[in-house]
Amino acid sequence: MRTEDVLAAVATGLWQWDNASRIAVFDAEAARLLGLPAERVELTESAARARFHAVDWVEIMGIINLAVTEGTLAEARLRVVDDEGRVLRTVRSRSRPVRGGAGYLLVGTVEEVPSAQPGTSAVRTPVTGDWRRNREAFLLDAGRALAEAHSTSEVLRVAAGLSMPGFEPSALAVFGTEANRVILIGHHGYGPGDMEPFLDVPLETAYPAAEVIRTGRAVYIPSPEEYERRFPLLWPLVERFGRRSWAFLPLINAGQTIGAWMAGFSLPVAFTPDERSVLTTVARMLAQALSRASAHESERELSVGLQRSMMPTVQPDISGMSVAARYVPTGGGLQVGGDWYDMIPLPSGKIALVIGDVQGHDVRAAGLMGQLRIALRAYASEGHHPDAVLSRASRFLDGVNGTGPEDLDPRFATCLYIEVCPSSGVLVIARAGHPDPAIRLSDGTLLVRATAGGLPLGIDPDTDYPTTRLVLEPGETMLVCTDGLIETGGHDLETGWTRLREVVEGFPLEVDAGNLEKLADALVQAVHGPPSHYTTGPLVDRREDDIALLLLGRQAAEQAAVGAPEAPARPVRRTALTIAQAEPERIAEARQQIRHLMYDWPDEDQADSAVLMVSEMVTNVLVHTDGDALLVAEISGAPGERRVRVDVADASDELPHRRHPGEMASSGRGLVLMELLAGAWGVDPRGEGKNIWFELYESDGSPQVPLDDGTPPAAERTG
Repeated sequence: MRTEDVLAAVATGLWQWDNASRIAVFDAEAARLLGLPAERVELTESAARARFHAVDWVEIMGIINLAVTEGTLAEARLRVVDDEGRVLRTVRSRSRPVRGGAGYLLVGTVEEVPSAQPGTSAVRTPVTGDWRRNREAFLLDAGRALAEAHSTSEVLRVAAGLSMPGFEPSALAVFGTEANRVILIGHHGYGPGDMEPFLDVPLETAYPAAEVIRTGRAVYIPSPEEYERRFPLLWPLVERFGRRSWAFLPLINAGQTIGAWMAGFSLPVAFTPDERSVLTTVARMLAQALSRASAHESERELSVGLQRSMMPTVQPDISGMSVAARYVPTGGGLQVGGDWYDMIPLPSGKIALVIGDVQGHDVRAAGLMGQLRIALRAYASEGHHPDAVLSRASRFLDGVNGTGPEDLDPRFATCLYIEVCPSSGVLVIARAGHPDPAIRLSDGTLLVRATAGGLPLGIDPDTDYPTTRLVLEPGETMLVCTDGLIETGGHDLETGWTRLREVVEGFPLEVDAGNLEKLADALVQAVHGPPSHYTTGPLVDRREDDIALLLLGRQAAEQAAVGAPEAPARPVRRTALTIAQAEPERIAEARQQIRHLMYDWPDEDQADSAVLMVSEMVTNVLVHTDGDALLVAEISGAPGERRVRVDVADASDELPHRRHPGEMASSGRGLVLMELLAGAWGVDPRGEGKNIWFELYESDGSPQVPLDDGTPPAAERTG
């Protein structure tokens, strides 16, 4: 004998619930106990919930959730109700959750309890305690579900899944108004094309939804005969759906009727006062949910429009170069802040890349950002030099701050303006309080390049903005960003750049548009996780700070195919820095550049020695000459046999001399240190001035024959 037959003989049914598909399956005996035909049946969540008392359903769901969490048996008593809300019987359910895949499978038995629970009424009436508890439980459940819906489609989906106590609608429709017309917003329970006659009708039409919107009063139609009597012209279009009762209720929010809600029933409904009370309460909650969803969607649409107007599309097809950009707003509000980027064609045939950040994350910051971006574009298009562009922009922002209302605090903005020559790779950079750019070298190393700069825009209209010239070599990529990309997640500048360096150095070395786009996505993901909503897609939900990001890559030069193919040259890691007489504080930047250049050098003592010697060499130039110091450092060679060479050049003809400083001497130790620490070193006179250099070797730290790779020393190459 089968197990099912044995269970049926003792009036016990089997059922299972799939949490992933939200489908409940009942065998024949279980279906009979639920008041359904005695055959196997599959029910949706709302249909299954309609077979039980709402209070008991809420209770059993709490017991099941606890059993799923603890892996224990779930057992409870439930009252089974019919389509009219009358209690048929009381059953006992025992089940156990089985985890699998994305959710869990609940398997259990159901059997009838001989005696009814105390206090249970055989018939549901408007005044019984059961009906009151049933209604309250349903309304709490409905209110919670509608409050969590954030879009019109979600609100309609929740409304379609509501199982009202004792009378469940078989069809729903929501109507709105637009230009004295009634429009269909959404519906449930109808086939494709069924609602086409009701999509757009005049507000004066003799249609229940139109009457409800005009008068603000509900329309209850308990029978088909009543529908045909009150709306004879419309009845032929409605009759084919086979409904037995209809309720049309106004959707009222803030005292205004914003639409109508229709609930159609396949069984007759008398619309008693209690039933009308439930429908009216649901309509009020539905109106509030739709208003919230409409405001949220309008806000989202406005945000997208603002972003598209304020964030231009960069030109990806610059000759010999590729560009990628990202903008990620903060969450909440209009999701538009003060960060921006721009790409400007210049009269000289060059291009300008601009990135900046207006103080704040509100609408005023977004407005100032738009004004400042237009001003910078205008100044750049006139052909001004980068320092002049920022000076004019600072005066402009200072003027805007000075003419605003007294209750608006002045705002400043950081900015990085880069004039790019696509043919030569020369970058002329002016910086106004913004984070420095970073360069990914041809071997994948990311170096933050120190640049001269001035105060943020809008603080002092007379601020000067000195420029820095860099060369973006073939195969290198420049990264510029706002501080949101660096500091989000509790990072400071140092740890933030370390996080980004791990991402950049793990990417392929080839510079092309596809790789730059992937790298831009990877950088955003490193800060915020998988991409959700930014300018190349929809908006994100929660962000600590705005992010603007620009990547500029210079493609590697193609090798000439003459004769036998040559082995590709090994990438050289190089950095250069000019330290002016008036900027002794930049000696610290020089030390930092050497640290970054030698980040993967295996011998930490050699790295410390290189930093110490660079500090001595640059300090000697600033102390003993009247000119600036040009620092060029590079690492070349195969892994395990690399060489680091540092050249410091100046315009003085006076050569350094080895001294023998006493114990208390404050100077004269530079050449002694180089003699002790360098693998090789020297001083080379030049046409104007001199160049002092040293080399360190990776293999064992001992002096070796300098690498003969056919290239001159770094100082000669840059001289």
